[in-house]
Amino acid sequence: QVQLVESGGGLVQAGGSLRLSCAASGRTFSSYAMGWFRQAPGKEREFVAGRSWSDGRTYYADSVKGRFTISRDNGRKTVYLQMNSLKPADTAVYYCAAVKSTIKVAALEYEYWGQGTQVTVSS
Repeated sequence: QVQLVESGGGLVQAGGSLRLSCAASGRTFSSYAMGWFRQAPGKEREFVAGRSWSDGRTYYADSVKGRFTISRDNGRKTVYLQMNSLKPADTAVYYCAAVKSTIKVAALEYEYWGQGTQVTVSS
């Protein structure tokens, strides 16, 4: 059984930073890709960033490129999303997800999901 647990959300002013964490457990993730998604009220869940667990390749949505960084800590089986220069438009519930494949941008492709963590950016 795979479990993903996010943490690190909160309220921050525009221009500020937050780091989200996703602790993974239940299996080895060497053949998995990890993704971060977000969902704002009334909107569809959208891809934010992804990272291949084995070779470290990354991919970002254009809206966050240059501001967000996805990284991992193999020893702790944890994936991070460092978010800098935050904007009110980044306000959403952020979800961590895993898929036994290369990086995918479609939420439907992912097999496992965390419970989400709220990020609110005030103007």
